[in-house]
Amino acid sequence: MNRIVLIGNGFDLAHGLKTSYKDFIEWYWEQRVLSFIDNKTMLSTDPLFTIRSLTCTFNQIAYSESVVDLNRSERIILLKKIETGTKKYKVTYSDFYRGIKSCIEQKGWVDIEYEYYKQLKKCCLSTSQLIHYDKDVSKELQLLNDQLYFLKNKLTEYLSIACNDISQTNSEIKELLYEPLTPRDIAVEGISAVADILKDELFNGVHFEYHVHSAFKRLGYNMPDSDNLTYYRGLFLKRKFFLSDKPCPFLFPETILLLNFNYTNTIEKYYEEGITQITNIHGTLNNPNSIIFGYGDELDDNYKEIKELEFEESRRNIKSIKYLESDNYRTVLSYIESAPYQIYIMGHSCGNSDRTLVNTLFEHKNCISIKPFYNQKPNGTDNFFELAQNINRNFTNMKYIRDRVVNKTYCKPLPQNIILQQDKDKSDN
Repeated sequence: MNRIVLIGNGFDLAHGLKTSYKDFIEWYWEQRVLSFIDNKTMLSTDPLFTIRSLTCTFNQIAYSESVVDLNRSERIILLKKIETGTKKYKVTYSDFYRGIKSCIEQKGWVDIEYEYYKQLKKCCLSTSQLIHYDKDVSKELQLLNDQLYFLKNKLTEYLSIACNDISQTNSEIKELLYEPLTPRDIAVEGISAVADILKDELFNGVHFEYHVHSAFKRLGYNMPDSDNLTYYRGLFLKRKFFLSDKPCPFLFPETILLLNFNYTNTIEKYYEEGITQITNIHGTLNNPNSIIFGYGDELDDNYKEIKELEFEESRRNIKSIKYLESDNYRTVLSYIESAPYQIYIMGHSCGNSDRTLVNTLFEHKNCISIKPFYNQKPNGTDNFFELAQNINRNFTNMKYIRDRVVNKTYCKPLPQNIILQQDKDKSDN
């Protein structure tokens, strides 16, 4: 019996790292201001938007001494002032960047990959789902992909700056990663498979003894005493074992796959030899050419139509095709075929941009439990409902979601590394 941990951006955020797309776009905005200030010509441009002087053949702001010492906050709002408060400049956004900008302004967050997919559909399909033959679709797709490629390079640059190696791990998170399974978390359809494993653990103890005295012993776990063994044997024989709501010391995972959807190396701090393996499914900052940035929602109604278009650019950033450039995806498929497994969700939003892979994990015959760790906000609210909605969209068979997904009563918030967050905040001031 194994465990797969889906590591998403919320995992980095829990360690005080400013890795959200909103943080990235604010950084890009600041860099764009600096580029604009340094440009003394009448035109300042990049693939996402253009600023043009309407009254002069040069950029008047670049010659103003008052802008040299702008602080970070003032830089971020400068372009907004230029856009709305003066007639001396014209600011032109691409549709892709306008969608990103609008989402941040209205929601306070953005999913860049999802915004890209929306623009891709807009380029390829009309409201009646027919191809626009009255426009140069190929050229529009090329421009859109150039913009995504530009953002991908900027994101790599930003994360390399913003995500220096953390010096410590979060002990609460580590305890959760390596804790035994909780019987009540197991889906009804998975009970028989787990019961067969338990017979060996409770009445023979061979496998359990090996794990406790090797890898798990380093983490502070010891062989349960005879009273524990008697107690759990009694629960098992009375068919009450799977009603227990506490981690069972006889249900350690054989191995743990840390499936990292981030580009950062935060999860490497939690690696334990002999127990874990790490798969960086979207590549790493250490190898920028390995980074996968695009769309992975093959369950979307429009996906098949887009895939079959004559335009090669429409398929340029399909994640399932990008996965073929390494053996990471195949490694995951081999892992889920090897034994029953439980899924922990730590910081992954389960949004549409990874729906193809997540659906494969959620609906596989060996999946016996899906346990989300939600975000507890300072004001007392949490995002469990939103996370549950996203999880729901990753299923095509609704009977699985009702059985496999652990309800909120038995779920926990993902621990936050408050000390690291405070240190990070201080460094930003």
